Amino acid sequence: MSGEQQNSPITYRPFTADDLVAAHALSRAAKWRHRPDDWRFVAATGQGFVAEQAGVVIATTLRWMYGDGGAALGMLIVAPEHQGRGIGHKLIELQLKETGDRTTVMQASPLGRPICEQLGFTAAGTLDQHQGAAFQPPLVSLPPGERLRPIGSNDTPRLVELATRASGLDRSAILPAVLEAADGIALDRDGEMLGFALFRRFGDGHVIGPVIAPEAPDCSRAKALISHWLALNAGMFVRIDTPEDSGLSAWLEEMGLPLVDTITTMVRNGPLRVDPDVRQFAVTSQAVY
Repeated sequence: MSGEQQNSPITYRPFTADDLVAAHALSRAAKWRHRPDDWRFVAATGQGFVAEQAGVVIATTLRWMYGDGGAALGMLIVAPEHQGRGIGHKLIELQLKETGDRTTVMQASPLGRPICEQLGFTAAGTLDQHQGAAFQPPLVSLPPGERLRPIGSNDTPRLVELATRASGLDRSAILPAVLEAADGIALDRDGEMLGFALFRRFGDGHVIGPVIAPEAPDCSRAKALISHWLALNAGMFVRIDTPEDSGLSAWLEEMGLPLVDTITTMVRNGPLRVDPDVRQFAVTSQAVY
């Protein structure tokens, strides 16, 4: 960057579709795996801000509003040469003016956690990121009377209900958008859907999530849903982000999906009010949660 550019003021403005190319370039510089299509999805379902200097986008962030009471913040990227200048802090402040008193979720790296805490977020757990391509999942037995079946177009209301109860966030807008790009498998008992798992393209391969299911001994329901997708896609690069307390991390390692990163789930105006009868074993993505 030239001296003139370095001395130019930093300006902040709303994120637009014209920023997608610059945003993707920032994510590549940060070694994120997002494709242009992944950026198009998050931008189409959310809103945000960019920081500019001398007409160059140097930072981004997006938000997603969930019903009247929830929100998520994500896609916070600051160009490496501009880090440490308070840009990320300012972008989050701008987003929090929009989210107001909503219960707001954001994933934080070790460097980002102090900024979140300064802005009123508290830690509410961690997410383990697992990914790999060499796996041979075993057949997982389900409780008697339960089976896996493909998701159909008439299942959307039930999918939204289960995802909302498990995450504590209104999924009526985001989940149908995810379904347009995903394949799904449902956990069924006598015609009643108990849970589900979605599978879609992301980054260099595919991602499994969300995974929603009731608790079961040894997490057998969640494992059966995940194993379905692993068995169909052996040799493909697959990623899954699961809460550390889900009980799945060691099993995922055994399946050939090593743990590559752990980040902190931060919540503001919380806690999230989840239904204890159904659980989110894997999130849709770190950004939209």
